[in-house]
Amino acid sequence: MNIIDLFSGVGGLGLGFEQMGFKNICSIDNWNDGIKTHNFNRKEKNGFVEDIYSFKNEHLMSLLSKHKINGVLGGPPCQGFSSARLSDTTEKNQKLNRLRNKLVFEFIDVVKKVDPYFFVMENVRGMLSIDKGRFLKEIIGSFTNLGFKVTYELVDLSEYQIPQSRKRLFIVGMKKSFFNFPLKYVEKISSYQAISDLPEHTSTIYTKPFSNSYQQVMRNNCKILHNHEITNHSMQTIKIISKIPSGGSIKNLPEEYWNIRKFNKAFQRMDKNLPSLTIDTGHRNYFHYELNRIPTVRENARLQSFPDNFKFLGSKTSQYKQVGNAVPPKYSHELAIEIKNQS
Repeated sequence: MNIIDLFSGVGGLGLGFEQMGFKNICSIDNWNDGIKTHNFNRKEKNGFVEDIYSFKNEHLMSLLSKHKINGVLGGPPCQGFSSARLSDTTEKNQKLNRLRNKLVFEFIDVVKKVDPYFFVMENVRGMLSIDKGRFLKEIIGSFTNLGFKVTYELVDLSEYQIPQSRKRLFIVGMKKSFFNFPLKYVEKISSYQAISDLPEHTSTIYTKPFSNSYQQVMRNNCKILHNHEITNHSMQTIKIISKIPSGGSIKNLPEEYWNIRKFNKAFQRMDKNLPSLTIDTGHRNYFHYELNRIPTVRENARLQSFPDNFKFLGSKTSQYKQVGNAVPPKYSHELAIEIKNQS
């Protein structure tokens, strides 16, 4: 089955489908770094730096003249779903939210033009709450009017053996029947189980053997370790980090440290016995469960379930952002399995 991936970034959502034999005809994103990484990791360089407007009016028509597209994937950016914005329920703010989230409706418009067998939309959990749920209801109604049977679920990705506490909303529509989401796993993967085989210092080679099946799958006979560069912290920062226990935060420190960072998620350390904290687009808000430093890009990629042979390009700051923005490919692979089974 042929798919297209909109707002793809490095292509985490598409990767899981590709692993299941779906053919990615085209991925688009207006972020150059994301598309460079996307194309570097694929034999077919089918990623394009392009906005949704030019794509749907020009490029898409060309694709449809050559291919039958069976599925549309994407995570349209939604800028109106922060907790601060959600708490403002004034009519003015709700109108602003709709304007900020216009890209969601552009995604729907592409689905309308393509008329695929299925679609998958990923988004932040704030979509459930905006405008007291009316926004989500409108989205589902739009897809239903296009002939889709629509199912949605707020997914805790740690329940699918992705070593990270990350909650995301997935909306899936199929023409034939309502989609049944994948069954959850009984056991979770901890941050220790995910990254403990990686070297403690900057390295391009493995210095330890893998110790479990998750590490083995991530390594996949990879010979060169990419994106594993340790950040050099000041002695003061190292001293502060060393005072935070596994699973702790800045609140474990004396109050004199609390004003160093002005938000609640600052200076958190992973708990080695639990899935990691949510991997975000920054890289200075959380620390390794044991070492007195932030995780490397590769460690974050492991926690996002990217295989070690997937290399991130660009500056280090950009690499962290690429990882944090992505959909964990292990979960998209689970979706792909179920879509293929239910087709």
